[in-house]
Amino acid sequence: MTQPSPDASALPSRLHHNAYVTRDQEATRAFYEDIVGLPLIATWKESDELFGAVRTYCHTFYGLGDGSALAFFQFADPDDQKQFGPEMPHSPFQHIALKVTEDVQNAIASRLEKAGWKPEETYVLEHGYCRSLYTSDPNGLLLEFTLDAPGIHETDAERRRTARAELAEWLSGEHTSNNTYR
Repeated sequence: MTQPSPDASALPSRLHHNAYVTRDQEATRAFYEDIVGLPLIATWKESDELFGAVRTYCHTFYGLGDGSALAFFQFADPDDQKQFGPEMPHSPFQHIALKVTEDVQNAIASRLEKAGWKPEETYVLEHGYCRSLYTSDPNGLLLEFTLDAPGIHETDAERRRTARAELAEWLSGEHTSNNTYR
C-alpha cells in the first residue's frame, strides 16, 4: 500500500543544521573550509545553563548551498568536552551525505588528494543510483559527497512508490536486493 505524498507545506522545509562535538575547532575549520570548501558562516561563543550547570562553548556553522549548515561544538571545560563529546562512531553506516554535482565532487576529491587528506580513508563507491566519495573529518565523522546518477528522478519516483511495500517485505524476512542499478 502506498501512502499519498504529504503536502510540502506540512513538512520541514530543509535541514537547518546538523550538530556534532569537535575536539579541535581549528582542525575542523581547516578541513571544512579549506579542503571541502564550505564557508564558515557563523561562530557563536556562548555560556548557558544547560543540563544543571553553566557550560561555555564555541559553536561554529559551515554553510551549504541551500542555506543549511553543518555545525560543531567545542567546550571550554575539559570535563564538559569529555561528557558531551564522545568519540565519533567508526561505522560506515553512520555518516552525513551531502548532494553534490560532478564538478563539486571532482573538486573536493582533488583538494583532498592535494592536502594528502587520509588517503587510506578516502574512497569512491558506485551505488548504481549514485556515485559517492567518502572521507572522514578531523573528528572521525564520515562524510559522503553524493552525485546522483542520470535518471535519478525516475528512480526516486519508483522508490517512493514502493517504499512501504519494500519495507514490509524486508520486515517479513524477504531480503533479496532491489538495487537493479549495479
